[in-house]
Amino acid sequence: MGEHKVVSAALIIIGNEILSGRTKDANLQFLGEHLNDMGIRIRECRIVPDIEDMIVETVNYCRATYDYVFTTGGIGPTHDDITAAAVAKAFDTPLERHPEAEAMLLAKYKPGDVTPARMKMADIPFGASLLTNPVSTAPGFRLENVFVMAGVPRIMQSMFKEYAHELVGGAKVLSASVTSHVPEGTIGMRLGEIQDNFPDADVGSYPFWNDGKPGTNLIVRHPDRDVVNAACDEIVQMIKDFGGTPVDDKRPE
Repeated sequence: MGEHKVVSAALIIIGNEILSGRTKDANLQFLGEHLNDMGIRIRECRIVPDIEDMIVETVNYCRATYDYVFTTGGIGPTHDDITAAAVAKAFDTPLERHPEAEAMLLAKYKPGDVTPARMKMADIPFGASLLTNPVSTAPGFRLENVFVMAGVPRIMQSMFKEYAHELVGGAKVLSASVTSHVPEGTIGMRLGEIQDNFPDADVGSYPFWNDGKPGTNLIVRHPDRDVVNAACDEIVQMIKDFGGTPVDDKRPE
């Protein structure tokens, strides 16, 4: 992509409840949209259970591979909230009671409500900085390029907004879509040729049925508006060559 700086990220969703289907994840969509607006592209998302070794392995791989790593889930007060301990192990640093986090929790709870389980949320890997939690007080933390946040969407979103200004992005990815009633199976080979013509762009095909008729929504994503438009022009011509007509053609403003 030449002059376009690519800043990459990974999201690690932690929790047995996600894998079981009991809890539906809403964090990927939020982070994907907000990070893209900042020029940070999520290149990978992994969902891992509450198993320490798997979290450690995943964190170490992702932090070595991507510019930023975001984790959600596993920082609450219960026995299966092991993310902080696992991240500490990944960085080979001790898990310690953080005085500022401890003070936050002591200020939140009445003396009779201060339990070992609640105070466990003040145990942070040594060397990490806290991520403020405006909703429920218990903080997340950052250690190098790894940002550890709560799994509850409302809490995660509030935490993210507190530190988003610290993130440094690259070129924002622009998106365009061209829709027609030409079936995906018809355009498959030609669309592959268009992808080859624009190897740095993401060209995607999403079939649909509308009033009993098949159709395809074709998406082009790239930081350069000229590249997006050029790829879309080829897509429009392809649709016409197959006897179709674009019913929708949305380009970046």
